[in-house]
Amino acid sequence: MNDSTIENKKVRQIVDYLSQYIYGKDLALKLALISCCARGHILIEDLPGLGKTTLAIAIARILGLSFGRVQCTSDLLPTDITGLSIYNKNTGEFEFHPGPIFNNIILVDEINRATPKTQSALLEAMGEKQTTIEGKTYSHPQPFFVIATQNPTEQYGTFPLPESQMDRFMMKISIGYPPQSEEIEILRRESSRDDLENIEPIMSRDEVLAFHEKIRGDVYVSDKIYAYILEIVKATRNNKYILAGVSTRGALAVTVSAKTHAYFQDRDFVIPEDITALAPFTLSHRLLLKEGYEGMNKKELIRSIIEKIPAPAS
Repeated sequence: MNDSTIENKKVRQIVDYLSQYIYGKDLALKLALISCCARGHILIEDLPGLGKTTLAIAIARILGLSFGRVQCTSDLLPTDITGLSIYNKNTGEFEFHPGPIFNNIILVDEINRATPKTQSALLEAMGEKQTTIEGKTYSHPQPFFVIATQNPTEQYGTFPLPESQMDRFMMKISIGYPPQSEEIEILRRESSRDDLENIEPIMSRDEVLAFHEKIRGDVYVSDKIYAYILEIVKATRNNKYILAGVSTRGALAVTVSAKTHAYFQDRDFVIPEDITALAPFTLSHRLLLKEGYEGMNKKELIRSIIEKIPAPAS
């Protein structure tokens, strides 16, 4: 997905504007925007200091959405994410104090440092857009979008995400090091987190919700495209390297993200290129490889599977 693929004026305006603050991360920015507009969540696996937090804050500000952050540690409790009820001696009643998860965008930093019990506090919110606390269910503000990060190199003191949690992320991406020319510009400007305070919203919460509805209702997917998606999914379930292939939730993620990709190009219908552009990011983290093949590059494996499946004629 390159610059020329974005033709929607509003999305182009957002990308161009944020490029002033986020250097060398255009692909990550576009994928994060697609996930947000597709009502999905995104996992960023990368080294510290490459701009994961900056990306999350910038998207929240440009879209006019509320932002919350959780820094995961081994002693983090589920209530540190969800909130809890506190007794008010004046009223004689317990009052619920919502946690950071009750924002439009929540950054869960180093999610694999939290214990499985704390990680599970996110499951219902990510899947159902609601959280049940002490027997009472609270709806999340809409839109609701989780950006989680994890460090791929550190193992000590970490708790790998289970497959059920991984499957709830629409995409898994990495940011990577910026090109040298962009990194020189970062050094020249001495860019800091304070620069993000200058970002003015280009969209409002209501406009983001309208985006969601347009993508959901106005972008057409033909039966041939549905069959193409299912052929890709079926191929992951019958691959000699893969122990567990893509779930039905994964197939839905491909479909919705492809519709969003089409909308970003000002098209009201999906073409095979919308699927092939995003499938490595929407499917690779859902694969469970067989013993002996764990080190295989999952994105390349997805690309090789797609190459063998004939794309339907437009």
